[in-house]
Amino acid sequence: MSNRGINRRDFLRTATLGASSIWAGSPLLQTRRTAPADSPNIVVIVTDNMGRDAGCYGNSAIKTPNIDALAADGVKFENAFCTTSSCSPSRAVILSGLYAHANGMYGLMHAYHHFACFEDIQTLPGILRTAGYRTGINGKLHVAPPEIFPFDVEIDSDARNTVQMAEKSRNFISQDDNKPFFLYFCPWDPHRGRPFNAWPEPNPFGNKPEGYEGVEKITYTPEEVNIPSYLPDTPATRAELAQYYQSISRLDQGLGRLISILKSQKKYENTLIMFLSDNGPAFPGGLATLYEPGINLPLIVKRPKHKKKGITNHALVNWTSLTPTILDFADALPADVNFQGRSLKPILEEDHPSEWNEVYASHTFHEVTMYTPMRVLRGRRFKLIWNIMWEQEQPVPRDIWESTTWQYLRRNGIETLGKRSMDTFLRRPEFELFDLQEDPDESNNLAQRPEFADRMEVMKEKIKSFQEDTQDPWVIEWEQQGLEVTEEY
Repeated sequence: MSNRGINRRDFLRTATLGASSIWAGSPLLQTRRTAPADSPNIVVIVTDNMGRDAGCYGNSAIKTPNIDALAADGVKFENAFCTTSSCSPSRAVILSGLYAHANGMYGLMHAYHHFACFEDIQTLPGILRTAGYRTGINGKLHVAPPEIFPFDVEIDSDARNTVQMAEKSRNFISQDDNKPFFLYFCPWDPHRGRPFNAWPEPNPFGNKPEGYEGVEKITYTPEEVNIPSYLPDTPATRAELAQYYQSISRLDQGLGRLISILKSQKKYENTLIMFLSDNGPAFPGGLATLYEPGINLPLIVKRPKHKKKGITNHALVNWTSLTPTILDFADALPADVNFQGRSLKPILEEDHPSEWNEVYASHTFHEVTMYTPMRVLRGRRFKLIWNIMWEQEQPVPRDIWESTTWQYLRRNGIETLGKRSMDTFLRRPEFELFDLQEDPDESNNLAQRPEFADRMEVMKEKIKSFQEDTQDPWVIEWEQQGLEVTEEY
């Protein structure tokens, strides 16, 4: 390590130039090749604000037969993590294989938030398109700028009606043009509706109490739901969880229809299917936090022409690995792109693969008014959260602030969120160190305990090295900790 630091202005200039030099070369300008005849089809299903709420992930109160069947036919990851618990930045990670601080999508892209990726990065749809794939999107994209996420077909459907989404995808799937296809299938469910305190039968513009054509209306009573340990057991929480479950059961039906169509077109066996969520649920302690409910998410992978089924994989993985994995299956990994994740393909049939024992997370914004930069190292037992702007009170996302769950807490003076106090939720220290084996609810911060001082230093140094390796502009903040930033960076 150099003995001399680098000033903020020079650092930011260097980081920006570095991003351009490493990922330059738009796939739109490259010649489209012909994919090999045996190339697998690819379907990526990204749900919206869904936690590990499915039968196959241990929630016995919710009906998700199609998600469960997909897990039984593929690989279920127990330790899968988004890298940022916010929609646009997480989706940009999924589609680029780069952390949000490296791809430029620091926060939400819509309206006045107006964040966008760097214009010269290569993305999954662009690389697959160049490799000879027919590409289509059905549902939510929510990343920018659109020209670096090129899809041949944009399928028009109601993204709240996943059965309709599946049916509208039928022609794209069945097209006989000797090209493999990539379908990016992204329902709005189970995202809250608007206003955010009105969740029953949500859609992007209000409520739809009459339900959706072709979708069986599956409802839950507040008494039926399981209260997760990070939430208070209140009437408001139970009512909203019942509505959230209903959204998940709706999207589950669409997944079932989509798989049925793949099978009817004899495309299922040679299709790579990934099922995941962009970030945790819109409840306090989930969305926009890097606590476990915000980042530990479902990931199910069904391999093409697979034989071994029903695998539970315990590797620690995150969303930077998704694009490299997909391109590895497509035999389309470009030589000129340095992805920040590694392909999962070699470990899919393993239960406990070695050297997959830690992951990193990087969150900077949710809404433009929510500047909450955090960096995380999560190992099998210990987890360190660095709250870079720790002296400010943590802002609450509008999705949660307007919810009846949050407003009930405020109006009734409830001072705890599960085992965490409301005060420690809103006023977090600079460092939070948790022993997840002894404290899975992340309620006992060990960062100031003398017996953990050595562990703290090792984990802090790992986070700083991760930031340097991934060209994170926020690595400069370590100077306040007395740690130099390498001049070579």
